[in-house]
Amino acid sequence: MYQNKLSYMLILFSGLVGYAFAAVQLDALDPASVAPHIYENILENTHVRVLKVTERNGETAPLHEHPETLIVYLSPCAWMEEESAGLFRMLSFKLGELVWRSPITHGGDTSKVIQECSRLEIEMK
Repeated sequence: MYQNKLSYMLILFSGLVGYAFAAVQLDALDPASVAPHIYENILENTHVRVLKVTERNGETAPLHEHPETLIVYLSPCAWMEEESAGLFRMLSFKLGELVWRSPITHGGDTSKVIQECSRLEIEMK
């Protein structure tokens, strides 16, 4: 009987440790957690999460991930993005422009924003 109780307790403890580890891993890639200087969580419910993003030149966001996201540009935005072999291309978006982005994991690069960029990222759950 003591052996069964010990086995159940070990199983329960293992499950709790696994859950805690998974929660920490998810939080470790959450943009609002790893880069609060860039991402602000302004609304969250069971369907969506809305992040207000303000990106400035020279800022760096650590590695993080996004699910499928609708992006709404709140200001004109432009930045340089590095392609292969050290070549750069400029990306730009107009005020009010909408963009659909597939899930992505990225970060660690210093922003090369030409002008401060403000946008809403509406993440689907």
